[in-house]
Amino acid sequence: MTAATKRLLVTLSLVGVCAVWGGTFVMVKDAVSGYPLYAFLGWRFAIAVMAFMVLFPGTFRRFAPGTIRIGLLAGVFLIAGYVFQTWGLQGTTASKAAFITGMFVVITPAMQAVVLRRPPQMTTILGVVLAVVGLWLLSGANADGWTPGDTRVLLCAIAYSAHMIVLGGPGRQHDARALTLVQLAVTGLACGAVSLAAERPYVWPTSDVWVALVVTGVLASAVAFAVQTYAQRILSPAKTALVLIMEPVFGGIFGWMAGDALGIKGIAGGALIFCGMLTAEFLGSARGPSEHIQLEAALEGPSVAVIESGPIESGAE
Repeated sequence: MTAATKRLLVTLSLVGVCAVWGGTFVMVKDAVSGYPLYAFLGWRFAIAVMAFMVLFPGTFRRFAPGTIRIGLLAGVFLIAGYVFQTWGLQGTTASKAAFITGMFVVITPAMQAVVLRRPPQMTTILGVVLAVVGLWLLSGANADGWTPGDTRVLLCAIAYSAHMIVLGGPGRQHDARALTLVQLAVTGLACGAVSLAAERPYVWPTSDVWVALVVTGVLASAVAFAVQTYAQRILSPAKTALVLIMEPVFGGIFGWMAGDALGIKGIAGGALIFCGMLTAEFLGSARGPSEHIQLEAALEGPSVAVIESGPIESGAE
């Protein structure tokens, strides 16, 4: 196999990952319309942990002092993100949820500018402006306007941003596989415990729910991580991010196929949010005199431009 053919196959695999991620918005919305939220998330991440262990059997050997502590911290924000997103899908359309979730790519550099007390770059400001205008148009895409479900999904995007800052900060000192396993496990355990305590009587998943659980737990989590890990050896971080940033577009397409009616305003709003994501992701990746921008891989979703403090080291990790 030639190098060009290998790059093409890897790129197509990443497109497949995006399609799976985009399709999960519709799938999860349908699943939690008749199945308890926390039970769904508990099962989803229990399956993800098992699939992850099969794909990466040597993960425990990659643990270092502090890995569990940082993984738990990142896991708290990951739990918040998935709970708000899944809860939000009960009150909004899959298309809107996909684009609003994608705003974490824009929110992360803006939030990090506040946390690090650094003036935001003009590209960050431009990305935020484009995304906010797009959000305003998207919120008026149907007769319902802005819904409580949209608010929950926006809180999901904020939680995902905090999650990415943890991974791009203290998380950089630890192996990505080990951190991912801790995050998957803590999310599954926490959601499963809440379900057992609060969601009574217990309801066994139906066949349709099991399909959604397997797709989200195996394909959207473990397999997607494996594809990203392999792609990083073949493609540049920028090209990988460019492909993965298509997730909300696939979410919008699958939502439209499922019956979501965005209209002209909704399409324009989604397009502006996407442009804001591109601006924050790539134009915002320019290196300043005292900082280095790292495209930090997300557990599920496009990579995010994160400021990496300290001296810049050459070579791959």
